[in-house]
Amino acid sequence: MKTVLGFAAVLLVLALGWSSLGDREPSSAGAPARSQTRDSGPLGNADGYVAVGASLSPFSSEPALAKLDPALREALLEAAGDAGAEGVELRVNGGWRSARYQRALLGRAVETYGSVEAARQYVMPPGESSHVTGEAVDVGPADAAAWLTRSGSAYGLCQVYANEPWHFELATEPGGACPPLTASAAEG
Repeated sequence: MKTVLGFAAVLLVLALGWSSLGDREPSSAGAPARSQTRDSGPLGNADGYVAVGASLSPFSSEPALAKLDPALREALLEAAGDAGAEGVELRVNGGWRSARYQRALLGRAVETYGSVEAARQYVMPPGESSHVTGEAVDVGPADAAAWLTRSGSAYGLCQVYANEPWHFELATEPGGACPPLTASAAEG
């Protein structure tokens, strides 16, 4: 029954139309994409695709990083350099994403969590995602995310969601205090 409900939720998202979820266009290992979308074939570098389990150097020129907001990219590069000097390798698991990629992520989250409402705790529709506008970056591994949580405000980078310790945005001036965490993207 849960599978049927999950499938029904995906159909509901499709029936609502992706445009009602937002379609703003503003990531990505060099290997071919393995994820398929209903839009038009496999996701790839042009979508900002980063394969599950893969990551990018913050210094990469892949679209997932190249299409980030310039101020966010500059802050990320500075932070990555300083983290590296302290022996912490900061990697990027996700950055800028096309609306098509964000829709695919939302569809998978609906299948995983069983409803659009539950999925929105982790994945926003394209028109509401700071990844689609290039204003967010997901970092790893866990020690790098922890380093950025402790040190990121020096660069203006802040963890913004309590349930996503890997998700960072420019949320303060460099050296300022990060705002309190929001429980999830759905509540932000």
